[in-house]
Amino acid sequence: MDPTSSSSLRWNILRQALLRRSDSQSQAEIKRISRKATQGFNLIPCQVVDSSPQSDHSREACVCYTLPITASPKLYLTQRVDNCSDLNDFEISNRYNIDNTGLVCQWPSEEVLAFFCQSQPDRFRGKRVIELGSGYGLASLVIAAATEATEVVISDGNPQVVNYIMRNIESNSMAFRGTSVRAMELHWNQHELSELNNTFDIIVASDCTFFKEFHKHLARAIKMLLKAKEPSEALFFSPKRVWKRHETLVKGDEAWPNYDKNHCYPLLIQITNHM
Repeated sequence: MDPTSSSSLRWNILRQALLRRSDSQSQAEIKRISRKATQGFNLIPCQVVDSSPQSDHSREACVCYTLPITASPKLYLTQRVDNCSDLNDFEISNRYNIDNTGLVCQWPSEEVLAFFCQSQPDRFRGKRVIELGSGYGLASLVIAAATEATEVVISDGNPQVVNYIMRNIESNSMAFRGTSVRAMELHWNQHELSELNNTFDIIVASDCTFFKEFHKHLARAIKMLLKAKEPSEALFFSPKRVWKRHETLVKGDEAWPNYDKNHCYPLLIQITNHM
């Protein structure tokens, strides 16, 4: 195996986690592969409100997100704390041919997608919406709490992530009012989606185009899920991974070390079906 390949470096990261190494070479390897950005753009204020000390839940924390809109509604999301991947995460990724990025953290593009959605409630009002590769589901939960959408389906291909989504739906059920919200395990290469075919007005997603090998399946899923006989659209925030914060970070703000504009600055892609 090429020692400089991505797969080789990922195995070195796993080896480091198991051996608890902290030498400079391992840290350099992590920086080459892991692009985790914990700072975000601070568009939706959040704070940890509970970090359970019990052994069964020491990997998790409850984070409160306060939406910057009238009445400042709050959403409570259970998330993994930093650096808590284990062998089981890798085993599940291999078994289902998926990645585990949804467990790593709340990614900046998801925050921007959530902010964008709550700022345009008319776009979602009365619509059926599905989020693809949702991670912990922040954007979908914001749509459900702030836009009066008819239905919001929060989907991901990783069963561990879907478990977190279900818990987060239950924790915030009182915030949804008349919006129907449910979680779903969805793989983009599924050949049978009959119950969902051509049923959604809007698809939303963030960072779902990062892995090129999934592009064909993603395009197929979009075509199957969007309504075919009525106007419908898909909204994606994808790398390049508003603007004032970006300019500050490009100049070297210490609040976000190693900021990379091509990875972290969100670019809006809109796909529209005009029938």
